[in-house]
Amino acid sequence: MSNYQILYDNLKELRLNQMSIMLGQYLDQINEGKISVVDALYELTTKEIEVKNFNARNAMVKVAGFPHQKELKDFDFDFQPKINKQQFLDFESLRFLETNSNILLIGNSGVGKSHLATSIGIAAAKKRISTYFIKCHDLIEQLKRAHLENKLENRLKHFAKYRLLIIDEIGYLPIGEQEAKMFFQLIDRRYEKKSTIITSNISLSDWTDIFTDNMLASAILDRLVHHSSIVNILGSSYRTAEALSKVNQKKEVSCT
Repeated sequence: MSNYQILYDNLKELRLNQMSIMLGQYLDQINEGKISVVDALYELTTKEIEVKNFNARNAMVKVAGFPHQKELKDFDFDFQPKINKQQFLDFESLRFLETNSNILLIGNSGVGKSHLATSIGIAAAKKRISTYFIKCHDLIEQLKRAHLENKLENRLKHFAKYRLLIIDEIGYLPIGEQEAKMFFQLIDRRYEKKSTIITSNISLSDWTDIFTDNMLASAILDRLVHHSSIVNILGSSYRTAEALSKVNQKKEVSCT
């Protein structure tokens, strides 16, 4: 077996796939005097790193559980002119993670809260920051099931480990006292250690309507709002506007 074949096999064994694919091409350029050995190795290793980073970023985004792949560049700020775009560009920079700060997005259904939260999460995942997105109802159900199976501690550790946890749609369903206690434990574990993004259709002053226990509601809010950016999103619903647009299009068609 030639040294070339051994080298090629070694690269495959080390999973340096890009280098093995492009090895022959660069050896030809070296033999023709078009590139030095050092420059060839530099370019080969750079391409390998770029591909590995790209694949790692995609893997982080994939396992984060996002409902869609909508980023901040896909958000229609013209439709929601009251939203401070610069503020969300700052969120996208992930500066808030440096101080373990939280982001609370409050507003009516359909105004874009989940899209904005997801876009920040995708920016974090692309930086290979451990990120997870979950609906509040699904989170509560997982904690309840873990409690029944005597695995609550493991489940709390699981959700507490993410550097960025996005809990979507708090307030659509009431949360009982037992569930609120488990939710509090999670928020308390993350407090001042990790960042959490919350979306809710209920104003913070009315969170006692979500959590049946007023003391727990206050304790949860106290930890979430400390070191946080609270954004109240006032605007029209994208879904309603889209539905009305389709109705109007059908009317126009029927009239022609």
